[in-house]
Amino acid sequence: MLENETIYNDVKALYPDGEIVFGSTSGDITSNIVDDEAITITATEFEKSQFLIKTSNIINSDSYKTGVDLVNQFPEEGLKYIFVLSEGSFVNGSQLTKGMNVSSKDNILITGGLCGDAARFEKTIASYNENPKPGEIIAIGFYGETLEVSFSIHGGWTPFGPERLVTKSSSNVLYELDNQPALDLYKKYLGEKSTELPAAALLYPLNVKSIEEKQSFVRTILNINEKENTMILAGDIPENSKVQLMMTNVDNIANASERAAKQALELRANKPQLALLVSCIGRKLVLDQRVEEEIEEVVTVLGDQTAICGFYSYGEIAPFHGENNCQLHNQTMTITLISE
Repeated sequence: MLENETIYNDVKALYPDGEIVFGSTSGDITSNIVDDEAITITATEFEKSQFLIKTSNIINSDSYKTGVDLVNQFPEEGLKYIFVLSEGSFVNGSQLTKGMNVSSKDNILITGGLCGDAARFEKTIASYNENPKPGEIIAIGFYGETLEVSFSIHGGWTPFGPERLVTKSSSNVLYELDNQPALDLYKKYLGEKSTELPAAALLYPLNVKSIEEKQSFVRTILNINEKENTMILAGDIPENSKVQLMMTNVDNIANASERAAKQALELRANKPQLALLVSCIGRKLVLDQRVEEEIEEVVTVLGDQTAICGFYSYGEIAPFHGENNCQLHNQTMTITLISE
């Protein structure tokens, strides 16, 4: 639907004064509904705050440098928060967030997500004030004394099985675990489900403990390369980090969304007016027919005075709880609450 040649003009006709940002998803979140067959529009108007929108394109560019350049476009004075909507096909989300952290000096809250393409992983598109196209990364910078922004993330996934050492990797490609081909080892764990790869990998992500980070993070396996016997992950997987398989169920995912909403609320002085939800395609596949349950948990916590919107993504962007610098996450519910 977003590839329709008239899409920008159609939406512009509805909002002649609007600044219009598009992004493809793995499912739209609106109120307490998840929709796969529609275009969802959220209109936001500010009384006292200002915003600036900047873009960059990742095609023929480096993810780290793109992150640096994108945030450098924003005047620092009064900048409170940046929401990032990134294409999800070519970008290395880990490097993008590292670049953004360098530019923001780790003192600006940055949240957002990578665009989706259902569970196909073929093509994602996004844009600002034009028809959506590949490679686009859009950042919205928010300014204002009365602006209050809080966030939280939770996953609800549980590690199981032995820890393995990453003995060979390059960026987001995993070659070896414990000096054995990573894909062979992964298939051994999956057993019969290995015939359903790469889709089955979304149900069994990796828990990564890196010497570079205080907290462990989750990495989704986006694709496999049978010829090279490797796995391609949604973000970097450093050598000498330790990894473990993870699993979950519907109740754990819904409970994690509820915890994220409660935690984001606890950090606030005022009631939120807008909630931006970015959840992961892997969670959606686990939830299946019960996908709306995790959204309903958030609605129950926030109440019906808060406008709720968002999308299912190929990666969530937010700091760890209690930290300032943003990271790429997988398999989490990321909630950002805004009011002025």
